[in-house]
Amino acid sequence: MTIATDRTTTPTDRRFARLLWAASNRIIIDRDDRGDVPGWVMIVVMTAGLVAAITTIAGGQLQDMLRSALASVGG
Repeated sequence: MTIATDRTTTPTDRRFARLLWAASNRIIIDRDDRGDVPGWVMIVVMTAGLVAAITTIAGGQLQDMLRSALASVGG
């Protein structure tokens, strides 16, 4: 890490630059998302299950609501 040490930078600027450098390196290191695939699969499957359940239970009512909304917009 190289931080300018000329007279135009203040100690606060140098501390901020070091903090920014450390944070950017941490973000790059922590970006390994390969272990989270099972979590995303579970979210997708559960969402699909919820959509299927809601469609089964209230499909007719949802279609009526959509038709009514579209008819009121289309005039």
